[in-house]
Amino acid sequence: MSVNTMTFEQAAQILNNIHSQATGQTELTPTDTSSFISVATKTIAAGYEPVLQAITQMVTRTIFSIRPYEAQFKGIMMDSQKWGSIVRKLAISDKDWEDSQEFDLVDGQSVDMYKVNKPNALKLNFYGAIVYQRHYTIFKDQLDSAFTGPDEFGRFMAMVTQNCMDIIEQCHENVARMTIANFMAGKVAAAGSDGSDGVVHLVTEYNAETGAELTSTSIYAPENIGNFVKWVYARIGDLTTLMEERSGKFQIQVTGHELNRHSPLERQKVYLFSKFLSEINARVKADTYHDNYMELSDVDSVSFFQSIENRQSLNVKPTYLNADGTLTTAENAVTVNNILGVIFDEEALGQTIINQWSATTPLNAAGGYWNIFYHFTERYFNDFTEKGIILLLD
Repeated sequence: MSVNTMTFEQAAQILNNIHSQATGQTELTPTDTSSFISVATKTIAAGYEPVLQAITQMVTRTIFSIRPYEAQFKGIMMDSQKWGSIVRKLAISDKDWEDSQEFDLVDGQSVDMYKVNKPNALKLNFYGAIVYQRHYTIFKDQLDSAFTGPDEFGRFMAMVTQNCMDIIEQCHENVARMTIANFMAGKVAAAGSDGSDGVVHLVTEYNAETGAELTSTSIYAPENIGNFVKWVYARIGDLTTLMEERSGKFQIQVTGHELNRHSPLERQKVYLFSKFLSEINARVKADTYHDNYMELSDVDSVSFFQSIENRQSLNVKPTYLNADGTLTTAENAVTVNNILGVIFDEEALGQTIINQWSATTPLNAAGGYWNIFYHFTERYFNDFTEKGIILLLD
């Protein structure tokens, strides 16, 4: 009998067949499961009850298919704000030491202790925000015939509302993903200019240090993955330690306002490619007696960096900071492949909600419906004067 009919099927034969295979009484044989599996279809079938064959069957249960979705990249969410249109960030550059005056005293002369030494302040500005909205419609009576009562209709509306919330959550996630992507592509675009280090080519470094000849593909071979992963973890550990040092490394320097920053470990964010982390868990930690040695603090898994179809790549036209303190937008899209992940200071990038609100319209007396609107004003920012490192598997 074909699947999804409104009849009652005798199932003893197929159940006996399944049981005998499951218990080892018979070998694995081709099994026709269509006679007892109901497969979801858009087509609705009508049938009659099995005794009198006179009364049509009614819908006995409605399954409301919805589940809450939680956005990724929560780690870059910052405090909400409402007032003002420009965010400014102040920093002080280091100045040179001076010779001590207490041992250069001359008879008849005084030492000027009132010489002015002004702090070398740098003010960075963040402008603009993005705005968007979403709404959905609630009908007063039009859908009554589709449900068995107010409880079922309420569940349907809860599903509609949850779907709207899921879309909003994914919107936050997608724009946060592109905030990280702009930072990564901007670092790559600026690489090689003065003070713009912070792009690490792990496979190249590994080959140079060990004499191996691995590629971004061959690193996953069983004979290579173990040693390579352990080396990568050691390298990442060394990089996070270097970020803790107060220096000008791994950040863009503004001419005349060179900053020495430091990123304590608890202020660092690490996002690594999920497939690589899965390989570590399945193929490396399983052979490591003390697998706690393979742990990194505050690491979030990223399934893809821009496109789910090309998970380890970016194709972005980024905006980033020049050494003269102005912004530049890359003339052409920057392509980055074989991405392992990114490490950055918590103040290097983020998202903040400036304003969000919702409101319901009055009932439309002519149409018998009302709308619920959700409005959002948010800011997503990058600060290239903060420390950040891009990890590439090339």
